[in-house]
Amino acid sequence: MKKKRYSEEQIIGILKENETGMSVEQLARKHDVAAGTIYRWRNQYGGMEVNELKKMKGLEEENRRLKRLVADLSLDNQMLKDINSKNW
Repeated sequence: MKKKRYSEEQIIGILKENETGMSVEQLARKHDVAAGTIYRWRNQYGGMEVNELKKMKGLEEENRRLKRLVADLSLDNQMLKDINSKNW
């Protein structure tokens, strides 16, 4: 997978420059990215602050961990049901 050139914090900083009045074309030229990339970033990160982004990343990580935990417990539960259903 290709390594990202800009971190999320840097992207938010670039978008803040756009909010202060710099045009998308100027931003794209300054940061050496395509204008479409700026628009995509604005759709994805628009209106976010750095602390909100960190909070969202933490919640996503916790959600990923909990989903894995539920999947493991579901497999264990199904395995126990299969064992109990057999006639000994």
